[in-house]
Amino acid sequence: MADDAAITDQDVADLVRGMNQAVDAYIRGDLRSYVAEFDHGDDYTLMPPYGGETRRGFEYTEAAAESTRSFFVSGEARLDVEQTYVSGDLAVLVAVERQHGEAGGLPDQDLSLRVTLVFRRAGDRWQLVHRHADPLVRQIPFEHLAELARGLDT
Repeated sequence: MADDAAITDQDVADLVRGMNQAVDAYIRGDLRSYVAEFDHGDDYTLMPPYGGETRRGFEYTEAAAESTRSFFVSGEARLDVEQTYVSGDLAVLVAVERQHGEAGGLPDQDLSLRVTLVFRRAGDRWQLVHRHADPLVRQIPFEHLAELARGLDT
């Protein structure tokens, strides 16, 4: 990939392949392999799947790697891409991370997420600049949505 070259279908296919490897590593608690696939931009934002405020920035540390390893014990994941968009040096993946695993002290279970991932090309690497994830892979009743929006947990 060159900075001044258009993003090709092959570039997007390579990005998807790398993201597949990254999500599979993450669900197994392997943060080191996850971050090896791409960089995080200095302006990275995360809208986490459990809600709350948007997080800004990403810093890989050994403490973060250990925390991830402790939380995500085992599992498998694959990225099912629904749509891709490319504009300039940006690529957007709209996908479902189909995954299951042992996490947070809970037994192996479906942990699939709907995700929107925005990548920026920087030289020969991709930078993840935005991730929005939510667990609403299955439809829920509007009343449940309203409860969640009000901050109720039941």
